[in-house]
Amino acid sequence: MRNAGFRRFVGANLISATGSAMAPLALAYSVIDAGGGAGSLGLVLATNTVPTIVFLLAGGLLADRLSRSRMLFLGNLLAALAQGALAVTVAAGHATTASIAVCGFLSGTATSLTVPAAQGAVAQIVPAEQLQRANALLRLPGNAVKVLGPVAGGVVVAASGPAWALAWDALTFAVAAVLLLGLRLAAPVAVGGVAADLRAGWTGFWSRTWLWTYTAAGTVLVAAWLAGFQLLGPLVAAREYAGARDWGLIQAGFAAGLLAGTLVCLRWKPYRLLTVAVVTSGGLALPLATMGAGLPLAVVLVAALLAGIGLDIAIVAWTTAFQQHVPQHEQGRMSAFNGVGERLAIPLGYLVTALAAHSWADETVLLACAGLVAAAVVLNLCVPDVYRVNRLEQQAG
Repeated sequence: MRNAGFRRFVGANLISATGSAMAPLALAYSVIDAGGGAGSLGLVLATNTVPTIVFLLAGGLLADRLSRSRMLFLGNLLAALAQGALAVTVAAGHATTASIAVCGFLSGTATSLTVPAAQGAVAQIVPAEQLQRANALLRLPGNAVKVLGPVAGGVVVAASGPAWALAWDALTFAVAAVLLLGLRLAAPVAVGGVAADLRAGWTGFWSRTWLWTYTAAGTVLVAAWLAGFQLLGPLVAAREYAGARDWGLIQAGFAAGLLAGTLVCLRWKPYRLLTVAVVTSGGLALPLATMGAGLPLAVVLVAALLAGIGLDIAIVAWTTAFQQHVPQHEQGRMSAFNGVGERLAIPLGYLVTALAAHSWADETVLLACAGLVAAAVVLNLCVPDVYRVNRLEQQAG
């Protein structure tokens, strides 16, 4: 935190997180107030997700050719304009499913610009020996906001409507854009044309076995987690537990685990970074298995807490390994290839689960999702390169 650039980066992330935590609830009620139902909300969510898949490679390519601080500025500015326009139309009573979807598409495009640039920006700002602590500190405010933000968003939406929450989200993006522009990070040196850089990026991605196997395993793991926890979790909670109340407790337990995992990463610096990332990500199977088996709520809460702890440790360990083992000038493209794989899991997981739910009970599908998470972890641990991507001690000061 003595690094002025890192303080600016953390401040931008914290400010933006306060708005982003309220946005999903505000977006849902904007659709409802516009007369839409589940189909309309699904369309809006899809238009937000699709550009993050389609344009992420372009964002990664640009992040390896342009100043990453400029990329972060433009991405946050575009998100501010999209959310601001949505807030104005909602406040004026002119919002429709189509207009909300257009704003969602622009927000998703903004995400495709900022995600690859942010990965490389941290490695430019922070010395190599401080990367893990920096990654943990970056996640700390976001995880804390995840616990309180939805509650605050619910109060704001209930008291004054979704427009005010959306306006706050737009303002936080604008402030973050200004802060990030002040980083003034140097642009990586581009040595070839766009097509050549893209081919070189794919060659670099495929040549790193640990990178593409982790991405493949992550695609399966994320699909199983989202399908089981986000899609089937509320349905099983409504039928087997006390509905929304218990589901809220389970989500709160998971969020508390994320926060606890961040605190662990501030103190624990494992040597086998990638191995730790793979193993701890397997904790996501626990709440799926306990809910699928119909175990008591207390057991599910403990499982959700452990899953959150494991996931945050996995994210910090993986990010640190990536930043230490991928050269700076390739990090945008490598991050984009990894991100595309994991984002493809979102529609894939929901589609497969929807089809499976017609043939199997929800509890059976939950157990199957837990099995997929465990299988992805075990298969990834069979890759020899996983044990070679370790902390680069020689870089320590």
